[in-house]
Amino acid sequence: MSFPAGWYDDPQDQSQQRYWDGSVWTDQRRPREQPSPYQGQYGQPAQSQQHYGGQPAQHGQVYGGAQPRPPAQDRPIYGQPGPVPPQPQYGRAQYGQPHQQHGYPAYPQQQGGYGYAAQNKFATPDGQPLSGWWRRVGARIIDNILAGIIALPFSGYFIWQYMQWAIDYFQGVFDAAAAGTQPPSSALPAEVYKWIIPITLISAAVAFAYEFFFLTKKGATPGKMALSIGVRLRDRPGLPSNVAIAKRAGFFAAIGVLGLVPLVGSLLGLVALLDYLWPLWDDKKQALHDKIAETNVVRT
Repeated sequence: MSFPAGWYDDPQDQSQQRYWDGSVWTDQRRPREQPSPYQGQYGQPAQSQQHYGGQPAQHGQVYGGAQPRPPAQDRPIYGQPGPVPPQPQYGRAQYGQPHQQHGYPAYPQQQGGYGYAAQNKFATPDGQPLSGWWRRVGARIIDNILAGIIALPFSGYFIWQYMQWAIDYFQGVFDAAAAGTQPPSSALPAEVYKWIIPITLISAAVAFAYEFFFLTKKGATPGKMALSIGVRLRDRPGLPSNVAIAKRAGFFAAIGVLGLVPLVGSLLGLVALLDYLWPLWDDKKQALHDKIAETNVVRT
């Protein structure tokens, strides 16, 4: 649910206010008017209906964020109960809108200064909801497909040579089985690695560059943007640092490259599987690469 248009505390600068047009922040700003204790007007009768911001509060109406100081004629008389400050509400944010420093929505505890504490268990310390597991997996599948397409012009020649070798190899296996002779050894011959190693190195390099570029520029890869999720540091909103992004992307690149090493590859395959599954039971919804980089995947 969005909150109505009006002047609210600027999420980027608490010393000023910024105009919210009902859906996105505008570029209109003004100095913040600090609320002072309500001052009653001596000798004036009490109002029959409390006002706030110069407008009568309608039944069921909710105001979001800090409001300007009420006009003098609407202030309660000394000794009379004043209006209860409205509690800020969540606003629906589209990824990339300037609700906050780097495109993430401003959450209640970051507005109004009322000391709101997030009660959502699966959220960052400042209250931004975390992504579910299926969204993360779906985004990773999309990104792997896109990164593979980008890498294809660079690795296509090696893939073609590997496919030719694989066709000849399996044809030999079928011929040996039909003749009742000993089939070729199941171990890969050394010559095949001259095709597999370039494919792996190119794919790892493209995947690293793909993730590093989009996370540093947008805070989310195309797959994540398609599913309305993004990456941030767990303890600080906005774009993650270059070091954190390099750790995340380097985790996957290292698993891909070191997977070529016999025995080590089998162990790293298990690590990769655990990395995918870890958010299912982690109390912070972090995968292994998130823990290394101190990041979280959040809803945007």
